[in-house]
Amino acid sequence: MAAPDPFSAPSSDDPIAVEAGAWLARRDRGLTAAEQDAFLQWLRADPLHRTALARLDRAWTALDSLAAWQPADGTRPNPDLLARSASRRRGLRPLAWAAALAGAGVATAIALLMWPAPSALPEPPVGVPSVRVIARPEQQALVDGSVAELNHGGNLEVAFGAAERRVRLRDGEVHLTVAKDAARPFVVEAGGVNVRAIGTAFNVRRDLDSVDVIVTEGRVQLETKRGAPVPLAAGERARVTPGERPVVSAAEPSAVARELAWRAVRLEFEALPLEAVIVEFNLRNARQLTIGDPAAGRVKVAGTFRADEPEAFARLLEVSFGIAVERAATGPWVLRSAAR
Repeated sequence: MAAPDPFSAPSSDDPIAVEAGAWLARRDRGLTAAEQDAFLQWLRADPLHRTALARLDRAWTALDSLAAWQPADGTRPNPDLLARSASRRRGLRPLAWAAALAGAGVATAIALLMWPAPSALPEPPVGVPSVRVIARPEQQALVDGSVAELNHGGNLEVAFGAAERRVRLRDGEVHLTVAKDAARPFVVEAGGVNVRAIGTAFNVRRDLDSVDVIVTEGRVQLETKRGAPVPLAAGERARVTPGERPVVSAAEPSAVARELAWRAVRLEFEALPLEAVIVEFNLRNARQLTIGDPAAGRVKVAGTFRADEPEAFARLLEVSFGIAVERAATGPWVLRSAAR
């Protein structure tokens, strides 16, 4: 059987293309720690997964290049021709366009119009070793003394009035530490859901088909179009899908820490050998890691990780990368190949 052409548009019934589009959308708006683990497992499950992801990413790069296109008989670019949008990296547009590419063959049409022949194109950037440091999101001080931390790619609008402090989360994720003001409740509006608080700290994430709320301090009240308001206290979380009542559950501290990992400095690796990865962690932490055998040092690591949690990274190596960790009471932890 011939190998799939990495430059052709996927068919409408290609489930891998649909999954790749969804992961591309999540990756570009910023993965939570839990999503990161699932993403790595998805990539390892089938070599075609990485190929499909790279193909869609390259198609997006080509579409972005059209933003500055100018017709031969005019000097003004066409604003309606696939113009670059700020939401390009916020989840909705990548997923919607990935589905369109999969269903309508748009990538093939663009290739016929603008791209050179496949033989002239560079290979997809798969497996190129690299490391990127993702800075901690900037803290935005609001006029009332509240603090907003917006995940990369998020979009927040502030609309304070005399009787109410309202912000609108149009895309992405935000963590808010709200200044107390009983006379002016603080309301976060996201996808038809209102999260009402007076003085508390909580996280709101707006996905393609749901709104997730995690309360880290105090209490909030969820208001939807269905039923009475739902109270939510510290240590609880809720998911709201359109037309449904909020589903409330306990928020495990370990799960909360993973999902809010984006608030810290992160390290993003692509096909980087473990011996180079631990150098990045060792530069930033008192807990040191060392390689115990050459096979372990050659293991390729891909994913995004909190820079300040080498212990959590070591646990992930054990679970997902076939690495055994020797935890010394003093001195560095030794990483060895479990298959050694």
